Amino acid sequence: MFSKSLETFLDQNHGKKIVFTNGCFDILHKGHVTYLNEARKLGDLLLVGLNSDASVKRLKGPERPINNELDRQFVLSQLKAVDFVEIFDQDTPLELILKVKPSILVKGGDWKIEQIVGAKEVLASGGEVFSLNFVDGYSTTSIIHKIQAP
Repeated sequence: MFSKSLETFLDQNHGKKIVFTNGCFDILHKGHVTYLNEARKLGDLLLVGLNSDASVKRLKGPERPINNELDRQFVLSQLKAVDFVEIFDQDTPLELILKVKPSILVKGGDWKIEQIVGAKEVLASGGEVFSLNFVDGYSTTSIIHKIQAP
């Protein structure tokens, strides 16, 4: 179900403080990069769970994603803050979180901690959960609307 490279990454980094976050990251913007940089500072490594194309369609609608999952994975993996990107097909990253067992789980500031998928499980295993600062004025949806405006 998960990639062989994820298994290798987890084996090679056993004992390190892994920070986990997830999202669609369809059109990467300043808000995303700021948030990923903040997340990375919380631990030794940043692992990003990336919604598959099918998952994005179910969550965002038939016109999304704009960029396919392999392109989104490539772009994210090239950021200094990101150490590994795993694509997942479910609507939530819970199975991936249970596999990774991160020390720290983070989402953007538009999420309350009690709304974050996997928060209960990470906290129960002694980990921490954070809702990081939200960068106002940046969203993939607003970029799409701006492009489509007459």
